[in-house]
Amino acid sequence: MADDNPLLNDFEFPPFDAVEAKHVRPGIRTLLTKLEADLDELERTVEPSWPKLVEPLEKIVDRLSVIWGIVNHLKSVKDNSELRSAIEDVQPEKVKFQLRLGQSKPIYNAFRAIQESPEWNTLSDARKRIVESQIKEAELERLSQKFEENVLDATKNFEKQITDKKEIEGLPATALGLAAQSAVSKGHENASAENGPWVITLDAPCFIAVMQHARNRSLREEVYRAYVTRASSGDWDNTDIINQILKLRLEKAKLLNYNNYAEVSMATKMATVDKAEELLEKLRKASWDAAVQDVEDLKEFAKSQGAAEADDLTHWDISFWSERLRESKKNYAHFSLSQRLLMGSLTLQKLYLVLKLRQLMA
Repeated sequence: MADDNPLLNDFEFPPFDAVEAKHVRPGIRTLLTKLEADLDELERTVEPSWPKLVEPLEKIVDRLSVIWGIVNHLKSVKDNSELRSAIEDVQPEKVKFQLRLGQSKPIYNAFRAIQESPEWNTLSDARKRIVESQIKEAELERLSQKFEENVLDATKNFEKQITDKKEIEGLPATALGLAAQSAVSKGHENASAENGPWVITLDAPCFIAVMQHARNRSLREEVYRAYVTRASSGDWDNTDIINQILKLRLEKAKLLNYNNYAEVSMATKMATVDKAEELLEKLRKASWDAAVQDVEDLKEFAKSQGAAEADDLTHWDISFWSERLRESKKNYAHFSLSQRLLMGSLTLQKLYLVLKLRQLMA
């Protein structure tokens, strides 16, 4: 009953002191069932007017945001295995509902009808911005979903069958087992981890294993290039979708009186674009010398192992030789501070460059 679950009771202030992990699964699922019914009713009766569209829609969005916000906040300040497990169980259901809500055709059509109706000229500037923002958001939801589907399809589409074990020398037994399982799923009924054949895919466990352990440098390069160019050509090309998303994000930002989409994102956070960039720049400066030294250490180590690529380490070499260096140290705790910062510093450089690129595109 609702009385037994603080997430389902009416309240003026979030009942943080009363909500426990045991309330999350039944509370969120009951809430989603209620909101599904409300959305069904809204889609059935929707009219292109403020009271028949925006107000009931806002009630649905607000209720979900408030209740999920309580649960999410508790996880950030009072995390435990029971609460985490409960949230992980219901999160896919919550995401599924959000996708349906964001991609509702009746609601989208109603917003477009408001924009094209005589009532449009009677709306305040604030209400016009809300309607336009909702239209942009619906378009963004659709494009984002298609983007993710293209990445997933492109990821699943790649496969490289290997029959010569020398080509995958270095891969651990678990990775060979996964590759053999992939081969079985492709029709090679007798495939085994020991004798193959093996099918290399771009799924994370296989991709990471190849990058870290495959001694075959050409295999690492082929898999790396396939991974970073997913959904960039052919039937799953995301290029046009990316351009449309960037265009719509900028349009939405302008509608809401922001200079760019980064400012829109930061508007609900305890930070600003300038402060975020300042922090990234501080981290970049602090890690740059360490990162340069890390690469030099890797080059020296690779050279000591007789690697032909030692003086020209590239993207598909870093993880492999970092793993070999780690193995040579036997224990991560024996790493120097510079070595421990290797992957982190490189990641920070990427984040910094991405931020700069986004600013230029905005």
